Amino acid sequence: MAAKYPKIGIRPTIDGRRRGVRESLEVQTMGMAERVAQFLQQNLKYPDGSPVECVIADSTIGGVKEAANARDKFAGANVGVSITVTPCWCYGSETMDMDATIPHAVWGFNGTERPGAVYLAAVLSAYAQKGIPAFGIYGEDVQESDSELIPDDVQSKLLQFARSALAVAIMKGQSYLSLGSVSMGIAGSIVNEQFFQDYLGMRNEYVDMSEFVRRMEEGIYDKQEFERALAWVKENCAEGADNNPAHLQISREQKDSQWETVVKMTLIARDLMVGNPELDKLGFAEEANGHNAIAAGFQGQRHWTDHFPNGDFMETILNSSFDWNGRRAPYLLATENDSLNGVTMLFNYLLTNTAQIFADVRTYWSPSAVERVTGHKLEGEAAGGILHLINSGSAALDGTGEQTIDGQPAIKPFWEITDEEAKSCLEKTEFRPASQEYFRGGGFSTDYLTKGGMPVTMARLNLVKGLGPVLQLVEGYTVDLPEDVHHTLDQRTDPTWPTTWFAPKLTDKGSFKSVYDVMNNWGANHGAISYGHIGADLLTLASILRIPVSMHNVEEERIFRPRVWSLFGTEDLESADYRACQNFGPLY
Repeated sequence: MAAKYPKIGIRPTIDGRRRGVRESLEVQTMGMAERVAQFLQQNLKYPDGSPVECVIADSTIGGVKEAANARDKFAGANVGVSITVTPCWCYGSETMDMDATIPHAVWGFNGTERPGAVYLAAVLSAYAQKGIPAFGIYGEDVQESDSELIPDDVQSKLLQFARSALAVAIMKGQSYLSLGSVSMGIAGSIVNEQFFQDYLGMRNEYVDMSEFVRRMEEGIYDKQEFERALAWVKENCAEGADNNPAHLQISREQKDSQWETVVKMTLIARDLMVGNPELDKLGFAEEANGHNAIAAGFQGQRHWTDHFPNGDFMETILNSSFDWNGRRAPYLLATENDSLNGVTMLFNYLLTNTAQIFADVRTYWSPSAVERVTGHKLEGEAAGGILHLINSGSAALDGTGEQTIDGQPAIKPFWEITDEEAKSCLEKTEFRPASQEYFRGGGFSTDYLTKGGMPVTMARLNLVKGLGPVLQLVEGYTVDLPEDVHHTLDQRTDPTWPTTWFAPKLTDKGSFKSVYDVMNNWGANHGAISYGHIGADLLTLASILRIPVSMHNVEEERIFRPRVWSLFGTEDLESADYRACQNFGPLY
């Protein structure tokens, strides 16, 4: 499977002067390339868990002919990311990679024997002049010329660039699949094709929700897998209490029928996204292909949910890292076809390889309001107040926080999750009969409480007329509340839905003076929540895509953008980011 993923191309550039200069540098220069390739392959994985693959140019690159040779090799090897390394002076515009459609970084070795830093500055100047933003990597400390170490600060920048650049390369050529259309007038579900094509290099696919009905009625799904899935659901998915008033509750027989429907919906949505060779065996060759979708969104409300069981179970299971087939990569499916939150989930996922929580950014609870309603005084990370993140009925099971890293709650890539952790996620979840007032067709909403103590990042992409896409992000922590306090606050909204209590990190500046300011400046009703403080990676990714970031609480020393960004200003980095993105325009 890894063969389809883009590779990282490593370009060792060298001083082209023969008769002693170039010859003395060959081993050192190629050694840098080999060590960078080994380092990246050992520390980065593709979404399927396989190691990232690197391709090294066949020779060092001392001039334009060798640069062209490397270009040709990379073109045939599916290289989507370019990293140039050198310990010495090289001929900048002759040795640089000129492909403007892929991300570029250059590591210039910090040594005194040869001017690697001079080449780094020269080639980055050439990149800026030619309108191809490139990242500059330069170690803080001088190294000996024979050193084979990659310094820690260089390692950090290599990983930050490579993670983000690979995310860009993996998205390119993939699809976003709309299952239905606009949900309840939500702006994010008004899919903007120009954004997907110009900024992400993706295409858009569309399927009417009636396709679910057709496939269920005509049996266009794997019957054997359905039976296995239904048995797994009955064994592992606990049905919670029915919160509906007595006159809106349905019979046991109707609930059993709805369970069958939502399981079929899950199979069908996955097959629509990525295809299923089993359908070809059933005589449905066209349907077996799927839509090459790396992400999708389900409209649901209201055209579907007024008549059929809602998509909560489907969205929960597909977004999770395991199902009746065991542990596997999540299938990203946005609630209410909010394509902009779906894209944000995709950004987070490709940076971390972990399942994402889709949530409404529903309520700001100030410390005084919590104390007034519950008598409880918020403390610790939550002392400044909390945000109630609660989606209307679905969220990845990984969001329970029942997985652990070093004994602490976490969300992990699927290949690191144990059977016990997957089981615990299920045991902490109830599937509650859906609120008939919201969902007249019924269904089952996912109900769990996220464990506190997890470092998380919430992000959201927005579109602004005349400006284009803008990213927002906030790092913070999930929070534990006393059980009675959670119950009191949770009962004030729909208690059948999944809850995450979130405390942003505050900085006493701008949008992060208070938790209220975070809520008040958030650009939409949804957010995508990822495990870990990944704000710096999101800033790097956004800069590659030329998407400005309007609010973030990432420390300045962690920010890594193309070197040319500094030519747009070094004092007000947010303004410089806007100017740079506007100047260079969308990547594609």
